Amino acid sequence: MPREIDRRSARTRKALHQALLELMLRKGYEALSVQDIIDEADVGRSTFYAHYTGKEDLLRSGFQMLREELTEARSASHAGAEASHDDPLRFSAAMFEHAARYADHFRTMIGGRGGAVAENEIRLILSEMVRQELSSTLQDDAIPRDFVVQFVVGTFLTALNWWFERKPKLSPSQVDAMFRSLVLGGLAQMMGEERRQAAQPAAGHDND
Repeated sequence: MPREIDRRSARTRKALHQALLELMLRKGYEALSVQDIIDEADVGRSTFYAHYTGKEDLLRSGFQMLREELTEARSASHAGAEASHDDPLRFSAAMFEHAARYADHFRTMIGGRGGAVAENEIRLILSEMVRQELSSTLQDDAIPRDFVVQFVVGTFLTALNWWFERKPKLSPSQVDAMFRSLVLGGLAQMMGEERRQAAQPAAGHDND
């Protein structure tokens, strides 16, 4: 019985998310009501509130799928690499690909409350990813790690918004290439400096 309940709950959540996505394209996020969503998904109001507190909660929970997608992309890229720290931020391509698939949905939210919710969720997810990617390569000696994380995430969001608003015809791979060109140059320089500093004590000991 618990397994059947879990499957039923999963179907309900999927139906509600699908209803939200479809309605966003037809009406825009700001104009939607919970009643619109439950009518589209054909579920009861009590069923909706058994899973979510409101449409923002529904929107926010949808980003869990993005988190899982980026985690899988990151794991796959690391599995095929000899040294992941030599090429960090590998999830960026998957993030731009995801954004391209849902570009119309993102555009319906830009400038409104939905856009703020979406940007905050993306910021949280990317901050976690960047922190994990750089945890073994950056120390807090020269530049605080948290500053680096916020810089990378901020640059990514700037690139994302610029892409949607100014150059929507660019492909995800083109935008990713520009983002990585800007960010990875600085990261490579910092990592190279830290490796040089880490090697200095050993070199000094050899000269004694």
